[in-house]
Amino acid sequence: KVQLEERGGGSVEAGGSLKLSCEVAKYRYSSRCMGWFRQSLGKEREGVAVIAADGVTRYADSVEGRFTVSIDNGDNILSLEMSSLKPEDTDTYYCVAGPWRPVCSLDSSDYNYWGQGTQVIVSS
Repeated sequence: KVQLEERGGGSVEAGGSLKLSCEVAKYRYSSRCMGWFRQSLGKEREGVAVIAADGVTRYADSVEGRFTVSIDNGDNILSLEMSSLKPEDTDTYYCVAGPWRPVCSLDSSDYNYWGQGTQVIVSS
């Protein structure tokens, strides 16, 4: 069973940085798409950043240039480094994993494993 556990959420002022991490247990990420989504109450889930087994990444336009997704192959840790944070980045962030695809998408329906979420609050 794939288990995903996010860490690193918290509160930060606008312009600041946060790093989220996701520990993947008993999971062979080499065959999957992984990434991060976010959602607030009353809003649809938004794909933030995804990474394929070959390291190809894809970002939402709203975070391009500010967020970086990566995988630590040795420790099985998926990370999301967020900088130049804005109040509109306030959301619950979810670590996700899905089956292999030729191109990893930002469509939530492509991901069948989700963590419990970690909250990020950016104050103005």
